[in-house]
Amino acid sequence: MNIFTDLFYMNKSAFKKTSKLLVKNWPIIFTGFVYSTLSLIVGLVLSVFLGNFILRFVVGILLFAATIALTSNYLYLLYNVVKNERLTFQDFKDGFTAYMRKLWTIFFIGWVAELVYSAILAPLLAGLLSGVLDTRLLNIIVSLLVLILINPLPETVYQKHYQPADSIKYAFDFVKENWIEWFIPNVILFGILYLSTGVIISDFFTFNIGFSFNFSPMSILMYLLAQIIFSFTMIYRGVLFEILSTSTRRKRMFMRNMYK
Repeated sequence: MNIFTDLFYMNKSAFKKTSKLLVKNWPIIFTGFVYSTLSLIVGLVLSVFLGNFILRFVVGILLFAATIALTSNYLYLLYNVVKNERLTFQDFKDGFTAYMRKLWTIFFIGWVAELVYSAILAPLLAGLLSGVLDTRLLNIIVSLLVLILINPLPETVYQKHYQPADSIKYAFDFVKENWIEWFIPNVILFGILYLSTGVIISDFFTFNIGFSFNFSPMSILMYLLAQIIFSFTMIYRGVLFEILSTSTRRKRMFMRNMYK
């Protein structure tokens, strides 16, 4: 089966299903506003304790835990939209703890990897590439590589029942096997988001677009547009990941009806 034919029919199916899911589960569009409001409230409450040096450390941990809880919540909502095709208030309540343990470990692995890179690899690479790349550009390239190589990690977390380390490995293997099918629609969708709203997504665990409009009609309209495009993109990624992770190009050739 020609890869371009496969891309056409697969994305036709993904677009049709995503559109249906977004219309049916339209409240997910407003989760960005809810998350921003919750983050603001938590930040204001915990800021009271920032004056104490010891408590400042505790506040940092609590803020990090809040971020993980919100990320878990959004991934759980995506799971219910993509897998169950429905969204309830109970899903929203359950979502804060649904993937917390897995995300804690993944973030810890990322933190350790960043420490190793900063303390050992970065100085080594900076020395080897001295005069070719400065440290800032090198760090940008490394961050971009990480973003690319394990890009479908959020979808792996909420669609696959792997342990944290295995989730990272699976996301990497998934990119190796499906990089053309995965990145072409992703680049297009995030390109549309940027061209329409100026928003750049640089973290694959992004769970909302910051609530920063000034309450003017145009500002509110642009924020809603950004949330609609962002929600469509994240659901689309989930639908596309489900298709690619449960089939091969050869299998899709013999199951053309799945695209109808």
